[in-house]
Amino acid sequence: MRTRAETGPTGTASTASTGTAGVEEREALATTLAAEHAAVWLYGLLGARVSASAEPVLHAALVAAYGAHRGRRDLLVALVRDDGDEPVAAAPSYVEPGPLDDAAQVRAAAQDAEAASAVTWGVLVASTSGERRRTALAGLRDAAVRHVGFGGAPSTTGEGPAAPA
Repeated sequence: MRTRAETGPTGTASTASTGTAGVEEREALATTLAAEHAAVWLYGLLGARVSASAEPVLHAALVAAYGAHRGRRDLLVALVRDDGDEPVAAAPSYVEPGPLDDAAQVRAAAQDAEAASAVTWGVLVASTSGERRRTALAGLRDAAVRHVGFGGAPSTTGEGPAAPA
């Protein structure tokens, strides 16, 4: 049983408790939650960079991705709290992924975000079992589908979409 404050893989202090998750699962949950915080921020930014009237399909996909990541973030917060831990907070700031001056650049940033999300969810899949693994698999699947929906190439390696370079 761990009861002291530790710094997790995200660099954020969290308090481990006597919940049911093991150390590896707790770290994967914290990492995935931090990634979802970043995705929520990113999709807010990307949505603001695309005109709903000029690019209605892309804008709708960005809004849907924003909602999906908010939902996944909120679910992860609940799972972490179920374990008796304090969820990692969103970072105070994030760095823009590069130029976002046109729809192609926004689409590329969304592809990269979903590829990274799929990798993070994949680690959570490997660190969980039972219902939590099913939840993590759903997060992985959703990220992979969004990656392809934004124009990314599907992966045939079984490792999820290709990670951003």
